[in-house]
Amino acid sequence: MTRSDSHPLTALTALSPIDGRYGSKVSGLRPFFSEFALIRYRVFVEAQWLQALAACTDLADVPPFSASARDFLGRITDGFSVADAKAVKAIEGTTNHDVKAVEYFLKQKVSGHEELSAASEFIHFGCTSEDINNLSYALMVRDARNEILLPAVDQIIALLADMAGALAGQAMLARTHGQPASPTTMGKELANVVARLDRVRDQVATTAIRGKFNGAVGNFNAHLAAYPEVDWQRLSQHFVEGLELDWQQMTTQIEPHDDLAALCHAMARLNTVLIDLDRDLWGYISLGYFRQKTVAGEVGSSTMPHKVNPIDFENSEGNAGIANALLEHLAGKLPISRWQRDLSDSTVMRNLGPAFAHCLMALDAACRGLGKLEIDSARLDAELDRAWEVLAEAIQTVMRRYDVPEPYEKLKALTRGRAEIDADTLRDFVKALPIPKAAQDDLAALTPQSYTGNAETAVRIFLKGRHTPR
Repeated sequence: MTRSDSHPLTALTALSPIDGRYGSKVSGLRPFFSEFALIRYRVFVEAQWLQALAACTDLADVPPFSASARDFLGRITDGFSVADAKAVKAIEGTTNHDVKAVEYFLKQKVSGHEELSAASEFIHFGCTSEDINNLSYALMVRDARNEILLPAVDQIIALLADMAGALAGQAMLARTHGQPASPTTMGKELANVVARLDRVRDQVATTAIRGKFNGAVGNFNAHLAAYPEVDWQRLSQHFVEGLELDWQQMTTQIEPHDDLAALCHAMARLNTVLIDLDRDLWGYISLGYFRQKTVAGEVGSSTMPHKVNPIDFENSEGNAGIANALLEHLAGKLPISRWQRDLSDSTVMRNLGPAFAHCLMALDAACRGLGKLEIDSARLDAELDRAWEVLAEAIQTVMRRYDVPEPYEKLKALTRGRAEIDADTLRDFVKALPIPKAAQDDLAALTPQSYTGNAETAVRIFLKGRHTPR
């Protein structure tokens, strides 16, 4: 085969599947994590800082802006376009510095406005590039989390909660160590996942996202050299909190990223719960507990026409794994910086977008898979009918209550490793027990389908009492 390097960048020629094969599934993240988005956020932060300086009553050299000046800056940030981003990149071609290019771009944009032009040397005043970058990334992460990731998490939680309620009473044979165990209900097993996702969802949602704005090494050196009378620490806090971020007071040149690491870890835990769900549902489909709705025209195998594969849960598992590999690296690397600053975090931070994208694809695939599932109650009931030995737990526990000698050992001898245990075998055993007649009758009435403890009730109570501050 011949190789061609002349193909334009499209979904077919993209190097990364994030922008290629899966581009349409994660396009909602482009306004937050693309190069265009990063430049747009930088322009916004620079413009907001200029306005904060103008609003500071202790800075007589930057008089308060008129409504005209504020509106002009607002139009620059609100109307920031791809053409504007290209203009910034063109400047960067000369400066070889991305944040300085943003500063020069803004100075060019305000040059036609007399009031703003007079204050143009206060664009990027006292700032190191990291002051702009850390706030830009913080805003990107906050907005992507709140507008894209959390709604996707809420969607899968809602689907699982609905399924848990619908299947609360559907008995199923549990498996511990892969072997038949005390029955549960399918709804209870799904509710368990809802409870886990509720907790980790709230951890993702409430993790602080911090920003710093204190100059080259975190001490306001240049600020105080120029204006020693200004309370720069107070102004910094007011500015950062005005962006609806948490203020990071003590830093080197960089915001230490500890909270970003905590967010990455929380997202990784979310994905781990999702992987656990994917694998369990994959197994339940394999056992026949669930059937999958077929899609017209869809093919399950290139050679075996009968197949309907659980590909959505497999795709979800794979993407959650990739996301976690990225998230674990982000969490482990970003809080580490040599002395007051090194640049090794710069290229790593640019992979926040792919990490979020794989999270989003994992959630989306799992939701698709859930939408195709149909419970096979007959299969579940038939399997329970072949597992009467699971009632041994109940029988030996009641024997303990009435002080029957060696109850566990007696049931072990009767049931362990034997395939021929049926209802009659257990009922004959119960009838011979030295326990009250009422207890014998209760045990004799037990079936694997009815021996589910409080599973159904627990699901109903849990779903009714869930606290979901969405």
